[in-house]
Amino acid sequence: MSSDLTRVEQELLARWPETRLEPSLGRIAALVDLLGNPHRAYPVVQVAGTNGKTTTARMVDELLRGFGLRVGRFTSPHLQSVRERIVLDGEPVSAERFVETYDDIAPYVRMVDAAGEHPMSFFEVTVGLAYALFAEAPVDVAVIEVGMGGTWDATNVVDARVAVVTPVAMDHSEYLGPDVPTIAGEKAGIIKRDAIAVLAHQQPGALDALVRRAVEVEAVVAREGTEFGVLDRKVAVGGQQLRLQGLGGEYADVYLPLFGAHQAQNAATALAAVEAFLGAGAATGPVDVETVRSAFAAVRSPGRLERVRTSPTVLVDAAHNPAGMAATVAAIRESFDFTRLVGVVGVVHGKDVEGMLRELETVCAELVVTQNGSPRAVPADELGALAVDVFGADRVSVSPRLPEALTEAIELAEAGPDDALGGSGVLVTGSVVTAGEARTVLGGRP
Repeated sequence: MSSDLTRVEQELLARWPETRLEPSLGRIAALVDLLGNPHRAYPVVQVAGTNGKTTTARMVDELLRGFGLRVGRFTSPHLQSVRERIVLDGEPVSAERFVETYDDIAPYVRMVDAAGEHPMSFFEVTVGLAYALFAEAPVDVAVIEVGMGGTWDATNVVDARVAVVTPVAMDHSEYLGPDVPTIAGEKAGIIKRDAIAVLAHQQPGALDALVRRAVEVEAVVAREGTEFGVLDRKVAVGGQQLRLQGLGGEYADVYLPLFGAHQAQNAATALAAVEAFLGAGAATGPVDVETVRSAFAAVRSPGRLERVRTSPTVLVDAAHNPAGMAATVAAIRESFDFTRLVGVVGVVHGKDVEGMLRELETVCAELVVTQNGSPRAVPADELGALAVDVFGADRVSVSPRLPEALTEAIELAEAGPDDALGGSGVLVTGSVVTAGEARTVLGGRP
């Protein structure tokens, strides 16, 4: 089966990559129509936003399964295996099922390819595969993360019962727009008529765009800070202890094994989304508190400030824009007592690299610049020059291959004066690709 999976992966990778877009729902709509509209076979919770989408989707999945539902989850991009994108019953779909479903839909994909000006992209085919697989399973509910934007994203052929928008910030501006309100307007496209829109805390212009869309389609709106939110949180061993305000009431003593205020915000948003899906609100009271506690305690989010090694501590984080990096830096300051932190950074073209580096400069004593395996990777020497402008030449070294960069960073951390006290660490960040490759090198489980 490994050879069959390799064949499928090679066929998918031969298509337009996720970074090459021709904004249209025409191709995916044609495919799902040929497949008998599998995306209509189950209700959907859809998640858009700039940062926090994947983790929020994971939390929604965990909560819904806690309440006895069979859940399919689609997220992107993946860290190590394409099968991570399509999750059934809390686990990546098996290689056998992935291959079987792909082979089932492949003739219809070729029909769409032949009929259109452009062939279907990697992302579009993967979305169609997920929708078909979830219908075949079958699932009780699908949790669908938007790839990019919202209105014309391939996932958006669904009409979500609950539309979740995590915080909107600047990213992919070449496709989504020049400012946050414009980008929010694009992401607002997942809010459909008579849906429930669950909105995490937003910048003012973003919130206006999202609420305007909700009013246009007569959707119910639940906003963080008004209808739900984080009432209190305390740093705890391995994560944090939360008290959340949900749509149906308070949820105290919720342990979340993830770090940072942004993860508490994701938890509150996910809880509100699940309450909305289950029909809970002020009139019904909270859903079962013990179920909520158990689900949150079981949440994992690989590649999101994930500790993959100790002595020294090595953290892997997929932050890839300044807003995400700022959240990561704040979480490190709050949850880790590093006296010396060495950064390993690899980024891709099209990102605000200087903005990310300036965030990192406040917490990293030294920086090892590297290059990930993406075709869009910024060459290590080019990234090094940008890093020198921010950090200064004496704090930057260049190591083009990631395994060697990791070794160098670990050695630099171990050479710190306080390593015997456990005060040194390594942070690997800058891109989802960098995070995934680092997990593979360091033996992280997909």
